[in-house]
Amino acid sequence: MNIVVCIKQVPDSAAKVVVDGGQVTWGDAPLVMNPWDEYAIEAALMLQEATGGEVTAISVGGESAKEALKTALAMGCGQAILISDPRLEGADSQAVARVLATAIQKTGGVELAAFGKQAIDGDMGVTGAQTARFLGWPMLSLVSSVQAGGAGIQVERTIEEGRQQVESKLPAAISVSKDIGEPRYPSFMGIRKASRAAIPVWTLDDLGISAAASAVRWPEVVNPPAREVKTEMISGDGPQDIAEKLAEKILDEKVL
Repeated sequence: MNIVVCIKQVPDSAAKVVVDGGQVTWGDAPLVMNPWDEYAIEAALMLQEATGGEVTAISVGGESAKEALKTALAMGCGQAILISDPRLEGADSQAVARVLATAIQKTGGVELAAFGKQAIDGDMGVTGAQTARFLGWPMLSLVSSVQAGGAGIQVERTIEEGRQQVESKLPAAISVSKDIGEPRYPSFMGIRKASRAAIPVWTLDDLGISAAASAVRWPEVVNPPAREVKTEMISGDGPQDIAEKLAEKILDEKVL
């Protein structure tokens, strides 16, 4: 089974993201592969081990996104492709999904597209579904296990009500939750191989796309207003006295 895993490079989850001069910045914090995408890679590699085929990682971003792709290669992906073009600056999820769908079609022979549940920067979790819509493929979200059989796949979805078992014909797209299992660590040999890998870069022209039209734009980005919080400790001669003082304070402040 030939699988494409769509990954994204994001600021480290420990980074403090702020707006400086109208630009979003995370200071000196490193850029890493989106943690949710590691689970998508794990699901793809488990399917590859069971069925054979090739796993290709694709990312949309700048030159630095090659580092995230090299992490995917070190984990076990066979190929990696970077889609980079100045015209993608500020592209929304719909524009990115169109680019990813076109890249998947250009790759050829892809039977499954895998995505992480969401990205920790935008936190919307819609790119997978939007890409599937452009491809005309069924979309199976919140996947916690996946198996291939016959001409399709069988997945288990983790939903609020419990677990749901769903089947789909191929080709299809899935978004993967952490219940799929702990992502494997890159091996030493994998890291060495990835460090020497030449990652091809595709532009919009290579994909036959003239422009990345976004439906959503951000005319201005600002920091949320600062909140001043004051803490007052209430003391008394005992629990009853403290409770009475607290009740009076709540009434005085018109909380109730």
